[in-house]
Amino acid sequence: MDYFEVFGLPRKLALDAAALQERFYALSRQVHPDFHAGKPPTEQAAALEASARLNAAYRALRDPIARIEYLIRLEEGRPTREGSAERPAAPPELLAELFEVQEALAEARAGGLGEEARRTLAAERDRLRVRLEEETARLTGSLTTAWDGAASAEERARVLRELKETLARRTYLATVIEDLEQALGGAEETGEHVAHHRH
Repeated sequence: MDYFEVFGLPRKLALDAAALQERFYALSRQVHPDFHAGKPPTEQAAALEASARLNAAYRALRDPIARIEYLIRLEEGRPTREGSAERPAAPPELLAELFEVQEALAEARAGGLGEEARRTLAAERDRLRVRLEEETARLTGSLTTAWDGAASAEERARVLRELKETLARRTYLATVIEDLEQALGGAEETGEHVAHHRH
């Protein structure tokens, strides 16, 4: 049983968050292990398993991006359990575009971050934040609508590819933004030396 089926939902990306939460609470009351405490051990174990599955389903479906990641794994037949997400490969076009940013970050990590470099990296971070918001809006907007309205297997396959590509761009942008924030934060903390802890 996939997470959409747990809630009695089709594999659609546009979900009403309030209705999902209400359904979660209603189902929780039915399967929560506390309500099965006096039952035989097999029923208690089944209730515990159902409760765990319901909680995992709710975590995966309540967040629009997590829902997209789950749907992609589900559609591709990959493991869908929690923690099984594959990190998407960095898109080649973004790698090329952000090569200079990565070089500047490497210099900042190796030495110091001068005022001009700091201003340049801060401006780049702000520009990339806008791009990240645009990719997120595309995932949760037009691509969600396209997936939910896809009428054929070919159309669904095309939209699935676009979801994956957009998700990969979003993930890479978020990583670069995090790197920039760490570099800039380190510069602000020490005044000049930048420490980098993530890699």
